Amino acid sequence: MYNQTRLLVVLIIILTLNACATQQTGSRSSVVNYLYPDKTVPENSTGIPHLTLPLRMGIAFVPASSARRSSTSIPWVEVHNNELTENHKVQILNNIAAHFTTQSFVEHIEIIPSAYLTPGGSFANLDQLKAMFNIDVIALVSYDQVQFTDDSKLSLSYWTLVGAYLVAGQKNDSNTLMDTAVYAIDSRKLLFRAPGTSQLKGRSTPVNLQEELRQDSLQGFMQASNNMTANLELQLEQFKQRLKQQPQDIQLSYQRGYSGGSIGMGALLLLLLIFSKRLFTSATARFRQ
Repeated sequence: MYNQTRLLVVLIIILTLNACATQQTGSRSSVVNYLYPDKTVPENSTGIPHLTLPLRMGIAFVPASSARRSSTSIPWVEVHNNELTENHKVQILNNIAAHFTTQSFVEHIEIIPSAYLTPGGSFANLDQLKAMFNIDVIALVSYDQVQFTDDSKLSLSYWTLVGAYLVAGQKNDSNTLMDTAVYAIDSRKLLFRAPGTSQLKGRSTPVNLQEELRQDSLQGFMQASNNMTANLELQLEQFKQRLKQQPQDIQLSYQRGYSGGSIGMGALLLLLLIFSKRLFTSATARFRQ
């Protein structure tokens, strides 16, 4: 009887400690690691950006970094990191591109597949993209997602097979950051950036833990990207104001025929001709009187 009681106490202690365990998984990509793999800033990064309007832009996700992972507290469940698929990346990039295509200073946007970006490729890789896709500016999208799973008191029911299948004793938190950084390729200068965040909370059983985390991961990425594109609208407006108010920060030139939404040279000459004709007609009428 004593041995049975002792065994029961030991089992309760083990389960209680197990209920306090935390599991962490995550995936990330970093603009800094991509552009500055050796953690040094190029000397010509201090140059003044020279932009030719309208712009030809590229947009792409930077390569993923080494993902973080820790062991699970549930020995029969293996949890993997949840990475963005290429299809979901293209969907997000299309949403971001839609916000640039409405701008008068953007001529064309090229969505660049991830395969064209080399991990740690730095600005040499951007020079290759500039030549391949005929772009002058690139929007680099990065992300950082961390998912935590904690065992709640309900996880004590996992001691039974039914509890492992039916009781949602896992508390899941998914925190996502997504960021778009727009660079002038030739000058290596950051023009502006727009972040977006998402926080999700959920529950799951140990049996469907991986499925729930995968769904939360994708939802977190999409929510963060939506928040980011909303911030992108604000940053674009601030960037246009900066072009007008601080012309010394960015040198601008214009392609032939580009008016930037203002009166073009042809329209200006036409208005001058009309105005001159009216003046001549008015002066002739007064002379005859």
